[in-house]
Amino acid sequence: MRGLAILLAFHFTGLLLHRLLHIPLPANVIGLILFVASLFAGWVKLEWVEECAQFLLRHMMLFFAPFIVGTIVFVRVIGANALGIGLSLLLGTLLVLLVTAKTTGALGPKEGARDDGKRAVE
Repeated sequence: MRGLAILLAFHFTGLLLHRLLHIPLPANVIGLILFVASLFAGWVKLEWVEECAQFLLRHMMLFFAPFIVGTIVFVRVIGANALGIGLSLLLGTLLVLLVTAKTTGALGPKEGARDDGKRAVE
């Protein structure tokens, strides 16, 4: 129960900060940032929340079930726009792959470069 109380406290703190300070981030993201910062600072021990977090992760599908069932309401709309949806998914995926490839190519080690001066094993 302590783990759930800690996780909920960070969630509600994020909600409160979002409402009071009008931070342009979702409240749950604010709470998550605070939670991770608290873990790194040592204010919250991983052991305190680990069991509850594992339980929530094991049953995550239950949290998505209402959204999945809710899409049934929009079957006709999705069907009418299937071509546009399909093309946007395909082109969006290809664009992300292209940008990722270019970024890793630009930031990664150059061909023939050695990181420690030793001869590469052939």
